[in-house]
Amino acid sequence: MKLRSGDTVMVISGKDAGTESKIAKVFPKDNRIIVEGVATAKRHQKPTGELNTGGIIDKDMPINASNVMIMCPECGPTKIGARIDDDGEKYRVCRKCGGDL
Repeated sequence: MKLRSGDTVMVISGKDAGTESKIAKVFPKDNRIIVEGVATAKRHQKPTGELNTGGIIDKDMPINASNVMIMCPECGPTKIGARIDDDGEKYRVCRKCGGDL
């Protein structure tokens, strides 16, 4: 999986299509990601301890990684390519403009 936590992505399919947000968590084994503010579900939370209050909370649910595209600062939504430096380091690059992501 080429996506990482903290990347800015655009949702390209589903009920939240067109939404831009950051990746909160990545599950590479399942090919799923949690995007902030996307695919929210109502969760009935019990109060636990003294600080947590109970009630109905909004929880971000995981979506498939194929439903998002990474956002390039110059081009917009794009695919991810790879470039290997002379030192042997691997970098993620934009497939449209060739800039670093």
